[in-house]
Amino acid sequence: MKQYIEQNQDRFLEELFSLIRIPSISSEQEHKPDMVRCAERWKELLLEAGVDRAEVMPTEGNPVVYAEKTIAADKPTVLVYGHYDVMPVEPLALWRTQPFEPVVKDGRIWARGADDDKGQSFMHAKAFEYMVRTATLPCNVKFMLEGEEEIGSGSLYGFCEKNKEMLKADIILVSDTSMIAPDVPSITSGLRGLCYWDVEVTGPNHDLHSGLFGGAVANPINVLCRMIADLHDANGHITIPGFYDDVLVLSSEERALMAQAPFDEAAYKQELGLRALKGEEGFSTKERTGIRPCLDVCGIWGGHTGEGSKTVLPSKAYAKISTRLVANQDFEKISKQFKNYFEAAAPEYVTVKVTPSHGGAAYVAPLELKAYKAAERAMQDTYRRRPIPTRSGGSIPIIAGFEKILGIKSILMGFGLATDDIHAPNENYPLEQFLRGIETIPLFYKYFAE
Repeated sequence: MKQYIEQNQDRFLEELFSLIRIPSISSEQEHKPDMVRCAERWKELLLEAGVDRAEVMPTEGNPVVYAEKTIAADKPTVLVYGHYDVMPVEPLALWRTQPFEPVVKDGRIWARGADDDKGQSFMHAKAFEYMVRTATLPCNVKFMLEGEEEIGSGSLYGFCEKNKEMLKADIILVSDTSMIAPDVPSITSGLRGLCYWDVEVTGPNHDLHSGLFGGAVANPINVLCRMIADLHDANGHITIPGFYDDVLVLSSEERALMAQAPFDEAAYKQELGLRALKGEEGFSTKERTGIRPCLDVCGIWGGHTGEGSKTVLPSKAYAKISTRLVANQDFEKISKQFKNYFEAAAPEYVTVKVTPSHGGAAYVAPLELKAYKAAERAMQDTYRRRPIPTRSGGSIPIIAGFEKILGIKSILMGFGLATDDIHAPNENYPLEQFLRGIETIPLFYKYFAE
């Protein structure tokens, strides 16, 4: 396997770069043609890798790439899921390289999508290629690559409903998560869920002179800031009534297992340029991001934000607010709770409008799953130490959707690192992690099929 990777490494990278060079930003309408181009390129690469058939299938939004290879009807089937859309690249001035001109430097691939999720998804295509060309593929394989993960996978739910028979599988295999460290392998056994809202606060019916009206008319920005501040109490608890009602509380034994993962709080703070950390009282940093929900403002604006000064009392203020949810929390229930609470909390001198955006449920993969054990053995073979199960603070809402619609569990065997700066300027992916992923994935198939 290692010899095959070494002999084909340059080709692997050039093929990956052909995907990365396509600016498939799903949140920006101008890149709609790029979504189709990227899907078509994925189809070509999967056919070259050895699938029996590959299609670019339309949805209500961006297309889905579907491919399959059947070995035998009595063999198990693995459905590989990934996404080809990427996050926007702004602010461009902070990039040290061109985001869609991938380069390898200092042992890392630098580009938007290098890790999330073109690099990680592409490992599966090359691992599959190796198994096909060496006649070692032990089970049937299906691929499903979507173009809307970064905007909530809105069209994929309907696609799955319509294509349940085509998507039948024994397990879904995903590489869109991270490991603890290059020398500390881990498998993500849980993901937090997500809710997202757009908030609009309106005061006077038009912008006013801040001198003539300031002090007599409420400023919507000031009001919004106060309302947001009131969403947490002094102990870091979220104040929305009923928010914690369904939160699954882990046992002391489970918390002790999680605590075995190495964590250097001093290094964590130094890496982030912080003097202190802040979160919910009574929980460790790793627990706050893994087994507890949180609520954050993702953006806030209003009034004059351009160059120079303008003494204005604005008519409107806006915010984008999200919450990460944990096991047992119903994202639709939480979405309604927040909307009702925040709108009702509006003082009489403003009106508040909350518009729910996207969301999804949390997900947990039991450690007793046969597929989890196969992933554990595969990573142990490659990294020479047993991987640690971790609960990710991030969300992939469609994973819970797969379980609900298709009735299939997912294994989150990611090879990214926290230092990869996904969603940020200078996204990167260590070349060693990319190659180790290709080496590890065939071992998963081997152990899963046994």
